[in-house]
Order: sequence, then structure tokens, then C-alpha cells
Amino acid sequence: MSVRPLSLLFRLALGAGTLAASLAAQETIKIGEFASLTGKEAVFGQNAHKGTLLAIEEANAAGGVLGRRLELITEDDQSKPGESATVVKKLISRDNVVAVLGEITSGRTLEAAPICQNARIPLVSPGATNVSVTTKGNYIFRVCFIDDFQGTVMAKFAHETLKLNQVAILSSVSSAQAVGLAKYFRERFTADGGAIAAEPKYGEGDKDFRAQLTAIKAAGADGVFVPGYYAEAALICKQARELGLTVPLFGVDGWESPELIQIGGAAVEGAYFSTHYSPENQSPAVVAFNARFRQRWGLETNALSALGYDSALVLIDAIKRAGTTDGPKLRDALAVTKDFAGATGRITFDAQRNPTKSAVVLTVKNGRYAFVQDVHP
Repeated sequence: MSVRPLSLLFRLALGAGTLAASLAAQETIKIGEFASLTGKEAVFGQNAHKGTLLAIEEANAAGGVLGRRLELITEDDQSKPGESATVVKKLISRDNVVAVLGEITSGRTLEAAPICQNARIPLVSPGATNVSVTTKGNYIFRVCFIDDFQGTVMAKFAHETLKLNQVAILSSVSSAQAVGLAKYFRERFTADGGAIAAEPKYGEGDKDFRAQLTAIKAAGADGVFVPGYYAEAALICKQARELGLTVPLFGVDGWESPELIQIGGAAVEGAYFSTHYSPENQSPAVVAFNARFRQRWGLETNALSALGYDSALVLIDAIKRAGTTDGPKLRDALAVTKDFAGATGRITFDAQRNPTKSAVVLTVKNGRYAFVQDVHP
């Protein structure tokens, strides 16, 4: 055979291979994810990402969705304000994702929500609890409970379980989540007959809280509510104990991180916080999720990994029911999600695209998180 036919056959084979690869790439269902994989809240994003990726991998191992493989395209927002908008625009305009998963924090989710809404691309947040998140449009969903419920839960816990009467609130002046949580805690606690002894503020990234804690001690507070994140919460607990402030310290889901205990040490022993999930739950769904997560990552689960997992599962279920990745039809399928069994419980979206779920309260005991009680809606 001459050289020319061999060359022609080679070129034809190469072209066929390239076409097949191109078709295979087009056949994937691209799902975007933005998360704080680096920066101040990196532990949040990394844990949620592990749960999200596990759900995607399990769906692909089971044959994919609509006969196609799922492709997760993840962008790091570096825990920075403004970065979420940049990466989500990229996911939508350049990567052509059919939906977006993220973020854990409310502030960065609020940056991305209008972009997804305008593009008619569904966004499902694992952990953005600020009440205003889903008000940004009917394409915005979340799988976590919201701040009015969480703030109310901790006010009820402070009054009924801890028997506190005068609580101080120490919160960030700029965090959307902290502002909302403080408001709902204050309203419920005072409605139940309690009083707010003091309400000092701090700035994001602050490391010295001694002035605020000294004022709280002078005000005679019998407890301190800190609706913030683990980095500040751990330092607040340490400095409170150093100043001789021995009253109960308690917070919210933003406290849940191994770093809270690593940074806070003995100072966080006995502290409480509300969250979305307890790995101590012995339901078959939680036990099975714990085992699969441990096998995949060599780590124990927490609320963040479970919420990341559920955000992806809810989206995958909606794609199956919609029978398409068309944005409006996928949005409609998400909106009618009812009694979906996730790792964090059964999820039904209400008219505002918020789930009806229960919360749990955990405490730090002997250097680990221990279950205290369930709190239902």
C-alpha cells in the first residue's frame, strides 16, 4: 500500500477520534460550584466541596443522569468579597454550566444570586442561612434552615435550657448572617422575658476582643451569644476565659469546624452552637453517608460536608425529574421538591424555596462535638 492512503487513513482516524472526544465532552452535564477553598473560611468550602464531589461521583458511578456523565467545575472564591461574582460569571458565560452549587456563607451567596437569577440558571446553596438570600429571585434555592429559625432556636435554648436572663450579643458589624442572627435572637429572647445586657460589635478579621468582653462582663451578662464564624468565636472564647468571664458562650453553625477546638482549646469546652446535622444521628441514611464519606476521604462528616452532599443530591434529583437541563424547567422541578431524603433530613421547599427542617444543638465535650438536643420547627 502506498504512503498516501496510509496518511489519508491516519488523518481520517484522527479526525474521527477528535470528533468522538468532542461529542463526549458535549454530552457531559456541567455543574458549577463556587466555594471558599482558600482564605479565612477555607475549612467551610473544603468540607462542603468534599460532600458535593462525593454526590457527583456516586451519581456517575450509578450511570450518570439522563444518560450523561456529570462534570463538576469548581472555582475558588478565596473567601474574598467580590470574588464570588467573578467566578460565577465565568462558570455561566465560559463554562456553560446548567446550575450552580454554593456558597456556604451568606454574603458570598448574595453576590452570586443576582447573576444566576438574571441568567436563569438555578443556584442551590448548601449553607447560606441569611433570610434575604432566596428573595433575590425564583432561581435561588438552599438546603439549609434560615437565620430567623436558627436565631429563634438559640434564643429558646438560652432561655429554656440554659435558664439565662441577661444575655450579651457579640457580633460582626458587617456580616449579613451575623446581623440577621442577632436580630432574630434579640426579638425572641426579649419576647420570652429576657434582656439584652450589652451588644458590642467587632470588625471582620479582628483578633482582639478584650474591650468588648470587658464591657460585657461589666454589664453583668449571664451568657454571651456570638453569631459568627469559628475563627473569631475561638478567640472570643479564649479571651473571655482569660478575662475571668465564666458565663456560657454559645453560637451558630458558623462555629462548626475542627479549627474551633484547635484554636480555642480548653476555652471552648462547654460552649454550644446550633447546626444542621449531627454525625451521632443513628438513622440509616446518616450511618450510610458517614461510612461512604469516610471511605472516600478518610475523614469524619460534619454539617458542612452533609449540606454540600445534599445540595448536589437535590439538584441531581431535579434534573432527573425535569428530564432536561433547560434552566426554567430545571428551576420548576427544583421548586416542587418534596420530602426528599437527604443526609441532613427530609427536604421540602416552601414557596420561598427554603427547606422545612429541624436543627440540632451541639456542645464541645472532651475536645469533640457532642449532641445535646434536636430542635424542631
